[in-house]
Amino acid sequence: MLTIRLSRVGKKNMPMYRLIISEKSRDTYGKSLEILGSYNPHTKELQAKADRIKHWLSMGSGMSETVNNLLIEQKIIEGKKVKASIARKPKKEAKA
Repeated sequence: MLTIRLSRVGKKNMPMYRLIISEKSRDTYGKSLEILGSYNPHTKELQAKADRIKHWLSMGSGMSETVNNLLIEQKIIEGKKVKASIARKPKKEAKA
């Protein structure tokens, strides 16, 4: 399944993200079908190709929770925000 998601680029401690469309099972650092925009988390600036995003969504592609929330904030798509969960390792309990 094709998915619109973020791919990290930039320097250490200064991330920038690209909005890409690629196969969901592929690595985000690997080859993507198309670059749809960029996102700077420091300035909260999103530059996106709205027409291309709408094209891929009409073709049936999905998107990550974070991308969904960013596009709703920018009013590129309509809908409700989705809770973006963070995968955390379970804490080990200390033995007394």
